[in-house]
Amino acid sequence: MDISPKEYREYVKQKQKKSPLLKDMVLAFLVGGAICVLGQLIMNGFTALGLNKEDAGTATSVSLVFLSALFTGLNLYNSLARFAGAGSLVPITGFANSVVSPAIDFKAEGIITGMAAKMFIIAGPVIVFGTAASVVYGLIYWITTLS
Repeated sequence: MDISPKEYREYVKQKQKKSPLLKDMVLAFLVGGAICVLGQLIMNGFTALGLNKEDAGTATSVSLVFLSALFTGLNLYNSLARFAGAGSLVPITGFANSVVSPAIDFKAEGIITGMAAKMFIIAGPVIVFGTAASVVYGLIYWITTLS
Protein backbone atom coordinates (compact mmCIF):
# COMPACT_ATOMS: atom_id res chain seq x y z
CA MET A 1 0.00 0.00 0.00
CA ASP A 2 1.59 3.19 -1.18
CA ILE A 3 -0.07 6.47 -0.11
CA SER A 4 1.19 10.00 -0.28
CA PRO A 5 1.87 12.09 2.85
CA LYS A 6 -1.15 14.24 2.02
CA GLU A 7 -3.43 11.19 1.80
CA TYR A 8 -2.00 9.89 5.07
CA ARG A 9 -2.68 13.24 6.83
CA GLU A 10 -6.26 13.15 5.56
CA TYR A 11 -6.66 9.57 6.79
CA VAL A 12 -5.29 10.46 10.24
CA LYS A 13 -7.50 13.56 10.43
CA GLN A 14 -10.50 11.40 9.60
CA LYS A 15 -9.72 8.84 12.33
CA GLN A 16 -8.56 11.34 14.96
CA LYS A 17 -10.82 11.92 17.93
CA LYS A 18 -11.92 15.53 18.26
CA SER A 19 -10.64 17.25 21.37
CA PRO A 20 -13.20 19.17 23.43
CA LEU A 21 -10.81 22.10 23.92
CA LEU A 22 -13.17 24.42 25.81
CA LYS A 23 -14.24 21.64 28.19
CA ASP A 24 -10.61 20.67 28.80
CA MET A 25 -9.63 24.26 29.57
CA VAL A 26 -12.54 24.78 31.96
CA LEU A 27 -11.81 21.53 33.81
CA ALA A 28 -8.09 22.37 34.05
CA PHE A 29 -8.92 25.82 35.41
CA LEU A 30 -11.46 24.54 37.93
CA VAL A 31 -9.43 21.59 39.23
CA GLY A 32 -6.16 23.54 39.30
CA GLY A 33 -7.96 26.33 41.12
CA ALA A 34 -9.50 23.84 43.57
CA ILE A 35 -6.05 22.43 44.38
CA CYS A 36 -4.80 25.97 45.00
CA VAL A 37 -7.83 26.74 47.20
CA LEU A 38 -7.13 23.55 49.16
CA GLY A 39 -3.56 24.73 49.65
CA GLN A 40 -4.77 28.12 50.87
CA LEU A 41 -7.21 26.45 53.29
CA ILE A 42 -4.41 24.27 54.65
CA MET A 43 -2.20 27.34 55.05
CA ASN A 44 -4.98 29.23 56.83
CA GLY A 45 -5.38 26.26 59.16
CA PHE A 46 -1.69 26.23 60.03
CA THR A 47 -1.77 30.00 60.56
CA ALA A 48 -4.79 29.59 62.85
CA LEU A 49 -2.78 27.04 64.84
CA GLY A 50 -0.23 29.75 65.56
CA LEU A 51 2.43 29.23 62.88
CA ASN A 52 3.91 32.36 61.33
CA LYS A 53 3.35 32.86 57.60
CA GLU A 54 6.70 31.36 56.52
CA ASP A 55 6.34 28.24 58.69
CA ALA A 56 2.71 27.84 57.63
CA GLY A 57 3.80 28.01 53.99
CA THR A 58 6.42 25.32 54.56
CA ALA A 59 3.94 23.09 56.40
CA THR A 60 1.43 23.63 53.59
CA SER A 61 3.98 22.57 50.96
CA VAL A 62 4.84 19.45 52.93
CA SER A 63 1.14 18.66 53.36
CA LEU A 64 0.40 19.05 49.65
CA VAL A 65 3.36 16.84 48.71
CA PHE A 66 2.21 14.21 51.21
CA LEU A 67 -1.40 14.31 49.98
CA SER A 68 -0.29 14.09 46.35
CA ALA A 69 2.01 11.14 47.09
CA LEU A 70 -0.75 9.43 49.08
CA PHE A 71 -3.34 9.95 46.34
CA THR A 72 -0.84 8.72 43.73
CA GLY A 73 -0.21 5.58 45.79
CA LEU A 74 -3.95 4.98 46.08
CA ASN A 75 -4.31 5.51 42.30
CA LEU A 76 -6.62 8.46 42.87
CA TYR A 77 -4.30 11.12 41.46
CA ASN A 78 -4.18 9.38 38.08
CA SER A 79 -7.98 9.38 37.95
CA LEU A 80 -7.96 13.07 38.78
CA ALA A 81 -5.36 13.71 36.06
CA ARG A 82 -7.44 11.87 33.46
CA PHE A 83 -10.45 14.00 34.43
CA ALA A 84 -8.73 17.36 34.94
CA GLY A 85 -5.91 17.17 32.45
CA ALA A 86 -3.41 19.98 32.95
CA GLY A 87 -5.28 21.18 36.04
CA SER A 88 -3.67 18.41 38.06
CA LEU A 89 -0.21 19.68 37.17
CA VAL A 90 -0.28 22.47 39.73
CA PRO A 91 3.47 22.59 40.38
CA ILE A 92 3.87 21.05 43.82
CA THR A 93 1.27 18.30 43.50
CA GLY A 94 2.27 17.45 39.94
CA PHE A 95 5.93 17.29 40.99
CA ALA A 96 5.17 14.92 43.87
CA ASN A 97 3.13 12.77 41.49
CA SER A 98 6.03 12.65 39.02
CA VAL A 99 8.33 11.31 41.75
CA VAL A 100 5.94 8.74 43.23
CA SER A 101 4.48 7.32 39.99
CA PRO A 102 7.72 5.79 38.64
CA ALA A 103 8.53 4.42 42.09
CA ILE A 104 5.21 2.58 42.13
CA ASP A 105 5.54 1.43 38.51
CA PHE A 106 9.00 -0.09 39.07
CA LYS A 107 8.62 -1.49 42.60
CA ALA A 108 8.50 -5.04 41.22
CA GLU A 109 12.12 -4.64 40.11
CA GLY A 110 13.23 -4.24 43.72
CA ILE A 111 13.89 -1.42 46.13
CA ILE A 112 17.29 -0.36 44.77
CA THR A 113 17.14 -1.12 41.05
CA GLY A 114 13.42 -0.43 40.78
CA MET A 115 11.97 2.12 43.16
CA ALA A 116 15.10 4.01 44.17
CA ALA A 117 16.61 4.13 40.70
CA LYS A 118 13.45 4.96 38.79
CA MET A 119 11.64 7.38 41.10
CA PHE A 120 13.83 10.31 40.09
CA ILE A 121 13.89 9.70 36.33
CA ILE A 122 11.51 12.58 35.65
CA ALA A 123 12.02 14.72 38.73
CA GLY A 124 15.69 13.94 39.33
CA PRO A 125 17.21 16.67 37.20
CA VAL A 126 14.95 19.24 38.85
CA ILE A 127 15.91 18.04 42.32
CA VAL A 128 19.63 17.95 41.50
CA PHE A 129 19.59 21.42 39.98
CA GLY A 130 17.49 22.81 42.84
CA THR A 131 19.78 21.29 45.46
CA ALA A 132 22.94 22.48 43.71
CA ALA A 133 21.51 25.96 43.22
CA SER A 134 20.46 26.18 46.88
CA VAL A 135 23.99 25.22 47.99
CA VAL A 136 25.52 27.87 45.72
CA TYR A 137 23.03 30.53 46.83
CA GLY A 138 23.56 29.54 50.46
CA LEU A 139 27.32 29.89 50.11
CA ILE A 140 26.95 33.28 48.44
CA TYR A 141 24.62 34.42 51.22
CA TRP A 142 26.97 33.11 53.89
CA ILE A 143 30.01 34.80 52.31
CA THR A 144 28.21 38.14 51.91
CA THR A 145 26.98 38.13 55.53
CA LEU A 146 30.32 37.23 57.18
CA SER A 147 31.20 40.81 58.05
